[in-house]
Amino acid sequence: MVDFTQASARPRPERAIEALGDAFYDEVAGARFSQTILRWRNDRAAEQVGLDSMDDEAWVAHFGRFEPIAGSLPAPLALRYHGHQFRTYNPEIGDGRGFLFAQLRDDAGRLMDLGTKGSGQTPYSRFGDGRLTLKGAVRELLATEMLEALNVPTSRTFSIIETGEALERNDEPSPTRGAVLVRLSHGHIRIGTFQRLAYLRDAESMATLVEYCLKQFYDEPAGPDAAARLLGHVVSQTALLAARYMAAGFVHGVLNTDNINVSGESFDYGPWRFAPTWDPGFTAAYFDHAGLYAFGRQAEAIHWNCMQLAVSLRTISEAPPLIEALDGFSHAYQAAVTDALFWRLGVTPLGGDRDRATIEAIERGLREAGVGIDAFFHRSFGGDIPADFGSAFADARAALSPYASRKSRSDSYWEGPPASMLIDEVETLWSAIDQRDDWTPLMEKLSHIRMMGQALA
Repeated sequence: MVDFTQASARPRPERAIEALGDAFYDEVAGARFSQTILRWRNDRAAEQVGLDSMDDEAWVAHFGRFEPIAGSLPAPLALRYHGHQFRTYNPEIGDGRGFLFAQLRDDAGRLMDLGTKGSGQTPYSRFGDGRLTLKGAVRELLATEMLEALNVPTSRTFSIIETGEALERNDEPSPTRGAVLVRLSHGHIRIGTFQRLAYLRDAESMATLVEYCLKQFYDEPAGPDAAARLLGHVVSQTALLAARYMAAGFVHGVLNTDNINVSGESFDYGPWRFAPTWDPGFTAAYFDHAGLYAFGRQAEAIHWNCMQLAVSLRTISEAPPLIEALDGFSHAYQAAVTDALFWRLGVTPLGGDRDRATIEAIERGLREAGVGIDAFFHRSFGGDIPADFGSAFADARAALSPYASRKSRSDSYWEGPPASMLIDEVETLWSAIDQRDDWTPLMEKLSHIRMMGQALA
């Protein structure tokens, strides 16, 4: 075990989750892997939690063999929760192939979790093997890096270690390579965590959980209106998340209540896709036959999930303040989606009805013209929509004329191609790894994505 507490003032290990008590989790042991080959370490994220000075040997010891980080959790914890999965309630889920490995404070003082994916079986694995494919890990890395660059609040892929295992899967060619992933995120408390307590009618634990979330995620004390205040925060933060999904052209694919973090941070990436065009009916998951989580229905889905949180909080709160908090979703979403689209377009909002009309004109043009989302925002950054995108954008061009651009002419990113992440690109990047063990195209793509993030910022 590396004792960072003796080495310096950083990192700042935490064990805050233990304040909830063992009714919220099960202590588990990580899987033992035949190999531990370091494939990705996110030093940018590691610097924010004081782990960037760790050498590769120590990195693999912690994130491939799960040796505890001194001062943090002495053993991994599989968190307990329930959830609606495609609107069907399931009380038999929980952390089935991952666990909470450690907690630390970041350089802004926020509580951060290091959680795993593919780290072995837990009491909630059911019939699963608790493992993750290397392709699944690479896909999550691509999703999180792209979303971070596009200003979407997201978990970050902290570490990927290949495990030397050959896994059998029904939805991809098998045997396929195995991996264990570690993600860094602002908590792992889900709407489904609250649903489990409501299902058990455990008012005391519900109050404890509300207090924990207010303190750790929103820096507020508990009080007589604690449940409604927490719901209000979750409503505003998840409305922001839904809005930024839209501006990014992103489809999460599985917006179940167990996949919605009450900190408002996106995480747990499975069948995600970026929409090629502004098609509200575009879906990511092949099993989403009804289009429940389609591109244009994500705000509706997240609002429905917030309603399930409100239902759960009725365990300790009267209905009127919860209803009032829920009613704020629509306004919060409309304001956030306007800001998010202007941000990606690179212009400064003017405010009021003019902004809403401009956004409507842009969305109308995107639907009618069928141009690529990434190409549109890349070539139109600064508010000047190219003429070759056609007459569908005539209203949008006129509407944008009084807006000020924040485009930096000195940034060379805008002179090259857009950083995109469509399904064919993902498959090409994976093919290079799968067939030739060539990681160069992936690393070049990640570098291009980070260049876009710097240009947009």
